[in-house]
Amino acid sequence: MSATTLSEYEKDIEQQVEALRDQLAYPLPQALSALDLNHYDRIVLAGMGSSDYALIPIERELIDRGYPVWRIDAGRLLDMPHLVTANSLLWVTSQSGMSGEVVALLNSITPPKTLIGVTNDATSKLAKKAQIQVLLHSGSEATVSAKSYLNTLVASYRVLYALTGRDEKPLLATVQAILPDIAQIICQRAEAQTLSDALLAHSLPRVAMIGIGNDAATALTGALITKEASKVAAEGFIGGQFRHGPMETSGAGMLALLFGDGSDSTLNTLAADLLHNGTLVVSVGPEQYADSVHLPTPAEPLPRLLCAMLWVQHLTVTLARGNGRVPGEFLYGQKITVKT
Repeated sequence: MSATTLSEYEKDIEQQVEALRDQLAYPLPQALSALDLNHYDRIVLAGMGSSDYALIPIERELIDRGYPVWRIDAGRLLDMPHLVTANSLLWVTSQSGMSGEVVALLNSITPPKTLIGVTNDATSKLAKKAQIQVLLHSGSEATVSAKSYLNTLVASYRVLYALTGRDEKPLLATVQAILPDIAQIICQRAEAQTLSDALLAHSLPRVAMIGIGNDAATALTGALITKEASKVAAEGFIGGQFRHGPMETSGAGMLALLFGDGSDSTLNTLAADLLHNGTLVVSVGPEQYADSVHLPTPAEPLPRLLCAMLWVQHLTVTLARGNGRVPGEFLYGQKITVKT
């Protein structure tokens, strides 16, 4: 495909290495390292869509460390505003900093003891309200989240390291080291094309994305951007959720992507069962589940999340074109969802 025919979404995908470099070069606010998480009655993580899902690994690690933490999307938090108290740490992520639920939340809740705002826009409502402003440095983005999601993952891990008193230099070096791998995957769309061709040959194509642990972030975000970018029905699930009802939708005409680090036998068993009933199954991660198609990623948590999302992005593009759509073009919405 020539550069002149690329959609704006595809151009954003191609710019992700540069955007990640900008995030890695950005110095975090020193105020983050000065915070003591033990001085808060609770930690509340909030966002909408992919900005919410990117916080799943953060939620899991803070829970493992024994902190009282809630990850709740900003829309639900609007329905339970008293979860945020005057002694809370509220960490809000919004790529635009201006999404409707986030703005309404900031206007209605009890001001927390500390508000961390992670956003791409230093002039946004979130950035101006936050005591500690963390910028994504993902550059401009006209359509479905690509650069901004990967940069949100990296920024979120960096904030986590700062809050838990860890030196981020090894983390930054790890991400820097996989940038050539990311650049290589960005050029590998043929595998996704084969999968989308097979799926769209069915009269009722459907996509399921299932993730375990931190990789639930990829499954949920992947399903979201598949719907946005390609207009093909997709659902995201965490772990065993898929067996409780959605399993009945599997079989011929379903493409199931499984995301994990390979250490949990749950996905291996699920892959075998899905393959047995005629589902097209893909393992996205360091290990192959059963006899599924394998799209490889590094094993380390953050590199795995970054690279897995690249494979999903490719699939959203090939599905869109196979569905007669311009990849990433909005039909009814817009980049910033301002309505609540």
